[in-house]
Amino acid sequence: MKHSEQNKMHVLMSKFMTVGDWIMDHNKIVMPLVLVVCVLITIMVAVNANKREALEKEAEQAAIALASDESLGASDELEIPDVPLEENAHPEINDMVRTYYNAQVEGDIATITSLNAYLNEIETIRMQELSKYIDSYPTLNVYTKPGLEENTYVAYVCSEVLFTDAEVALPGMQTYYIGLNTEEGSFINDGTYDDTVWNYIKQLTLQDDVVDLNNKVTVEYNELLAEDEELNEFIAYLREKTNEDVGEILAAAEESQAETEPEPEADEESGEGEISQSVLRKVKATDVVNIRSSDSEEADKIDKAQVGQEFTLVEQRENGWSQVRYNDKDAFIKSEYLELISEVIVDDNTQTASNTDTEEAEEDAAPSPAQKPASTSKDEIIGTVEVIESVKIRKGASTDSESLGTVFGGEILDVIMKQADGWTKIKYKGEIAYVKSEYVE
Repeated sequence: MKHSEQNKMHVLMSKFMTVGDWIMDHNKIVMPLVLVVCVLITIMVAVNANKREALEKEAEQAAIALASDESLGASDELEIPDVPLEENAHPEINDMVRTYYNAQVEGDIATITSLNAYLNEIETIRMQELSKYIDSYPTLNVYTKPGLEENTYVAYVCSEVLFTDAEVALPGMQTYYIGLNTEEGSFINDGTYDDTVWNYIKQLTLQDDVVDLNNKVTVEYNELLAEDEELNEFIAYLREKTNEDVGEILAAAEESQAETEPEPEADEESGEGEISQSVLRKVKATDVVNIRSSDSEEADKIDKAQVGQEFTLVEQRENGWSQVRYNDKDAFIKSEYLELISEVIVDDNTQTASNTDTEEAEEDAAPSPAQKPASTSKDEIIGTVEVIESVKIRKGASTDSESLGTVFGGEILDVIMKQADGWTKIKYKGEIAYVKSEYVE
């Protein structure tokens, strides 16, 4: 046994010596090859080390980002539950919604405001005016998701409205925040939310089942208007007519209030020869903006102020409007689009006599329509908006302007500027065009 192992060792040693002799005889070939192999091994080790280091860095950065996201999530107390929509699951909510919609048909403002105390004056008047054209709501389905607090719900009301003398009911969907027997009682809120509630509703509305529901209603609405041109024209007319009616009611109410307000009593202490002074202020328009008959966006539009056009400021009101003199009459412009350019102290005793001269001078100085400066906009696209409801695209910022086509809910438009006059300037099929701002967001 030992002899056999010795033989094996002797054979191995012989082979090793033979290989060693061959290497020595061919060292000019073997040594460069060995050097190349060593260099390759070194490179592979270095590359693997760099890869490992890069992977470690990526893992570290990912861990930091994840920690940051978790930190943000932890600081945000708003939890969005992933709960499926429930259809007509709460009879109390359905009853409240039905009562609310029936009151809209009847123009029953007392019932409407008792359920929805968040309506402002303009929306209340608008509902009352719309009731003149609505025959009924034959279909009302209420889809709900839980609200932020107990006994509150986000409700998506899918309805069909039948207008007077119309043969086809028009589908629609409205979002409400509804409370049942809360500390505030039962309520319907259709828009006056605080930021927390608003963000909560926005996140819920992005969930798949709500998106599907909204898309379903939008498709039905658009298809119906596309098939029924008469109904389409009636809806456009109804919007404009309602806006006009609301503006007239607000203007009449303001005039009535102005007539009943007592005139200020004269200062008994001021002598007849005593000179009183006041400040004459001049302002200019910083944008193309509507000039209206009263301080309301629903009031009659008198004209449009152009960029740089100057006015005499009569009063700057707390409601965000400024009263100015325009064509010898009082008119109103949103204060945010006016800039003070001069203040001059004048004697009230001499101001009346000089008013006519001043106004005539203003008329001479005011540019004619052909001379009015154009907007300084370079017609650059600043973003996009989504169409809320089907609406016509106009060549100019007026409902009397030529129609370039109709866009439908869900379409995206390139925006150049949102104007103060209620129109949005857009790029449509390569042209400058306009769309009513209330139909895009």
